[in-house]
Amino acid sequence: MATAVLWPVAMSTEKAFCSPFISNKLRKSTWIKDGIFSYVLAKGFELFPGDKYLNLIVGDTNWMVGIMHRSAFKRSNVGAKIIIATIMGIALGFFIGISISSSHLTKISLLSGIRNSLDVPTAEIDRFSAEVDRSTTAIDESSGTKNIEALGSIRLPKIYVSTNPRGAESLPPGIVVSESDFYLRRLWGEPSEDLKKKPKYLVTFTVGYDQRHNIDACVKKFSDDFAILLFHYDGRTSEWDQFEWSKNVIHVSARKQTKWWYAKRFLHPDIVSAYEYIFIWDEDLGVEHFNADRYIELVKKHGLEISQPGLEPNNGLTWEMTKRRGDREVHKVTEEKPGWCSDPHLPPCAAFVEIMAPVFSRKAWRCVWHMIQNDLVHGWGLDFALRRCVEPPAHEKIGVVDSQWIVHQVIPSLGRQGEAVNGKEPWDAVKTRCRSEWSMFQARLTDSDMQYLEGLKRGKG
Repeated sequence: MATAVLWPVAMSTEKAFCSPFISNKLRKSTWIKDGIFSYVLAKGFELFPGDKYLNLIVGDTNWMVGIMHRSAFKRSNVGAKIIIATIMGIALGFFIGISISSSHLTKISLLSGIRNSLDVPTAEIDRFSAEVDRSTTAIDESSGTKNIEALGSIRLPKIYVSTNPRGAESLPPGIVVSESDFYLRRLWGEPSEDLKKKPKYLVTFTVGYDQRHNIDACVKKFSDDFAILLFHYDGRTSEWDQFEWSKNVIHVSARKQTKWWYAKRFLHPDIVSAYEYIFIWDEDLGVEHFNADRYIELVKKHGLEISQPGLEPNNGLTWEMTKRRGDREVHKVTEEKPGWCSDPHLPPCAAFVEIMAPVFSRKAWRCVWHMIQNDLVHGWGLDFALRRCVEPPAHEKIGVVDSQWIVHQVIPSLGRQGEAVNGKEPWDAVKTRCRSEWSMFQARLTDSDMQYLEGLKRGKG
């Protein structure tokens, strides 16, 4: 319990006054006009007299109360005035002391709470450590038994880490895993012993069962440095188990979908970040003259962030840029039909590969994935925009690998997945959608560029 201290503040026929630094409430309450004595009864206060002032110590603050003397004490009225002043001073001081003391203690409590919220309290760390120590027996690794009560009784520490991925701010950074992979793992044993070898590259094919023999030939061209992922557009997956390698690849099935639909939904950059290069290939490619390991060597040698194998000139050739050159390892520029290229270093004469068999570096794919539109599933027009996803000059980072070439077999399997619309054959309806998507994609890019530039203009103004 706090001790009440009674101390005479002034002995004068004139009023005592307080320093202007004291609050109005205290200043108006520590003297009695025309009184002889005034007292302060303050719970927890200490007053120390000076020559012509009093020190009023409240917490850590030292207040000065001044005394003015202009006349002598009138002895004739001393008795009555002493009694009246004493009674009133005691009552007034009592209430002032309670009021100020309570307010002061509340402020101290609030400040203490603020400090504890900013600093990590040692008591909190000790408490959490003790609870963790008690919970170590919650799971017996040898028997597998669990003490559920011990597992659930730990009071979690309060955590907020703004640099964590969005939505994971309440987790300690050490437990956050923001990236993943397609490594297949066992259901038993030590996790650290699951993988005999981690593939460094990822190859995806969008396939139908009718092309199984062609895909079988393709898969055999890739060593165990490559992880294989099959996207099945016809829903037939178990039949592929006739191939031994099928048991070691990833199968994803969604009927009548394109490879860019799959890529947008299953090849997020954080999912494929474990792989240096990502192949996103069609199913109708002949690979007799292709060696995957040698291809990677050439891509690294020539600094290609986005590439494709050269195409055999006699089969399924649309662009001159993709045609294989027999006299070199790689080419990065070409000559096209008159009027097709406004600049020899721009698509389709340079900085260009087709969407049939592209290969992306991990860095380039992180950009390209964000450019793929959810609703534009065919990817037409994407090849002309790929140069946005490499550092300039783009024509030095995008190219065709000539010495490792493939054959485009031009099998219209995707067209057979369509439906007749307005009297058009299924394949024709699919092609109409492709052309429409190209126009839509280009319009979105142009609009986005304009919006960005307009924003810069407004910002400068």
